[in-house]
Amino acid sequence: MKYRVVQWSTGNVGRRTLRSILARPELELVGVWVSSEAKAGKDAGELAGLDRETGVLATTDAQALIDLKPDCIVHTAMADDRLQESVEDLKSFLRAGMNVVSSSPVFLQFPYGTLPDEAISPIVDAATEGGVSLWVNGIDPGWANDWLPLLLSSGSERIDAIVCSEIMDYSTYDNPKVLFDIMGFGRTLDDELPLLLQPGVLTLAWGSVIRQLAAALDVELDSVTQYFERLPATEELRVGAHTIAPGTAAALRFQIHGLRNGRDVLTLEHVTRLHPELAPDWPQPAGKGCYRVEIKGEPDYRLDLQLYSDGDHAEAGVVGTVARLVSAVPAVVQARPGLLTATDLPLTTGRGLVAP
Repeated sequence: MKYRVVQWSTGNVGRRTLRSILARPELELVGVWVSSEAKAGKDAGELAGLDRETGVLATTDAQALIDLKPDCIVHTAMADDRLQESVEDLKSFLRAGMNVVSSSPVFLQFPYGTLPDEAISPIVDAATEGGVSLWVNGIDPGWANDWLPLLLSSGSERIDAIVCSEIMDYSTYDNPKVLFDIMGFGRTLDDELPLLLQPGVLTLAWGSVIRQLAAALDVELDSVTQYFERLPATEELRVGAHTIAPGTAAALRFQIHGLRNGRDVLTLEHVTRLHPELAPDWPQPAGKGCYRVEIKGEPDYRLDLQLYSDGDHAEAGVVGTVARLVSAVPAVVQARPGLLTATDLPLTTGRGLVAP
């Protein structure tokens, strides 16, 4: 059986999503939505950076794509700076009877305990009305801190604490809006806090990771807290077309803690540098960058996941994000209507991707 799919957006994430969709034998790409007239009319193969045409042309006409009634929309449009609008987009897809896998808004990967019921219910109602499902996921929040730690936990006799970390050099990450507007790199440290570090944003975005682990492990948490610190560049740095001046933010470390009886039992940590020599006392990655899972207990586990795409770890993280979504399309289409989480889905694999 082939599943008819529409790709929604072709930016830094969406272009790689197109490649992943086209690589899957069980998926049929039937439409591509783009936000700019400059991309409208271009073949999906060109937008994906491939040397072949697909016959599927991009369009800015959202209603025309909805009218195609695809089995699933793969939604990778930027949501960090338009959260409410993105939620409304997702609800409109669901009410129209289309399943959705999406990379954002990230708090929807497990909103329970993080969002109030009145924010969750309209999304569930839209999915129920359309008889379809929504699944939001990726690599982080996503399989680097849901299935990966949960798989390791199954080999434990006792668990005292779990720490899931992203330890990365972001100097090759091709998303200026995220780096400079949302994360605040390149700003002086006494400027107004960037969006990511505004009160409650970290626990909104990554608190969902902690809540999902707690639910899967049957842990009742007392509270979820956040912490961050930033360090400046010690010399001028170049990141793409941007210059990071000495004294401006160039390294960020944040943690989300799930506490039980006053003790950190579940932690999500990000250590982000724009140069590998910054913040030498902070956790160091395996290789150029890694996702790390540590379980303290019996036995102790430490798993370092290194990833590269043409030698670049940042691009590999994008590929890992979209491939997780695309591989789940059949399972999401077949799932019960509603808002799904990682623990609602069966094992999804890279079926059909092994090269001849």
